[in-house]
Amino acid sequence: MKNTALLIIDVQNELVEAGPFNIDKTLSNIQILTDVCRENGIEVIYSQHDEDEIEELKIFSYGWEIHSSICPKPGEKVIWKNYNSAFKNTELDEYLKSKDIQTLIIVGMQTEYCIDTTCRIAFEKGYKIIMPEETNTTFENGNLSGSEIYEHHNFRIFKNRFAEVKSLEEVISDLRT
Repeated sequence: MKNTALLIIDVQNELVEAGPFNIDKTLSNIQILTDVCRENGIEVIYSQHDEDEIEELKIFSYGWEIHSSICPKPGEKVIWKNYNSAFKNTELDEYLKSKDIQTLIIVGMQTEYCIDTTCRIAFEKGYKIIMPEETNTTFENGNLSGSEIYEHHNFRIFKNRFAEVKSLEEVISDLRT
């Protein structure tokens, strides 16, 4: 898939260790996808959320660090952000344009916040978006379970509106062609 990048959003220690819905499968799928992207020359980009008001997500804290299961390799781009959008007040859009990236594979955390906002902004900016199944996750919110939020956003909001929602196997097959 030419002109494509994998964007891994906010898979940070604090969020992973808090135990969101389907976290083990989500991490495993992100690991697999990351390896396939690297093997096929697809750029891997990370976003990392910094939240001064939340001690566990303060810059350079343990909770702020990208989870060791999917951490960046030397030379891979890491975007630091302070908002739900990986685009707001960051260099992400400029960087993608400089690399002629036209398609984003978006994975990570949290489905209804940073994944949703980044997906919609990317769509508005003209990027093609692919959301592999079981590669984003979130927490229950008191009204809905993490599973319900995941299902609602991926299959009722993202799919066929803002993004192509595909099986992981289909995305991997596309990356290898």
